[in-house]
Amino acid sequence: MGRMARICVQSLLKVVNAGLGMVGIAMILYALWMLRVWLRHLQSDTAPIPWFIYTILGLGVTLCVIFCSGHIAAETTNGCCLYIYMVFVFLLFVLEGAIMADIFLNHSWEEDFPEDPSKNLDQLKDFIKKNFDICRWIGLTVVTVQGLSMLMAMILKALGPHSERYYESDDDYLPDRVPLLKNYVPPQSYVVNDQTYGKNGSWNTRINNKGSR
Repeated sequence: MGRMARICVQSLLKVVNAGLGMVGIAMILYALWMLRVWLRHLQSDTAPIPWFIYTILGLGVTLCVIFCSGHIAAETTNGCCLYIYMVFVFLLFVLEGAIMADIFLNHSWEEDFPEDPSKNLDQLKDFIKKNFDICRWIGLTVVTVQGLSMLMAMILKALGPHSERYYESDDDYLPDRVPLLKNYVPPQSYVVNDQTYGKNGSWNTRINNKGSR
């Protein structure tokens, strides 16, 4: 029963973690598209750095890294990997919460950000205002996926790793070469008693001597 529960939680964690990966890939593609448009209309080599584009690109890469760590943690059910994955998701929650708190509680939140030379931030704000309901549901979906990812990781950590598996092999493994195999028992060496063969040899000698007589 515990094994089936662990497999189900692993599958669910992989599914919700794939949602984070899809969001990260979408952000990377969006940032690359904005960067391509920016470079096409760039008229001077001394233009200011489009921080908004690079911020979106960095967030996308971060989400992809979190996706990879989550997939490894779900596949291996390693406690250290699960802890690292939960820390990543928690820090992402903190970042999103800080940004949302600044936007909703600070009416002059736009002054906290530098001016965007690419004007993509203004276009994004206009798009959100025109399609507020859709953007709200998208944001709630992303936050829900993150919450489910952390919840599945916590459940998987509570269930513990797989039971220890022992493999039989003809090769002689040394304990220092198999650190992942716990309760390692080295193969026992068997010593053949030469005395047995000595008795048999003396018996055969006596029979041969009697025969010769």
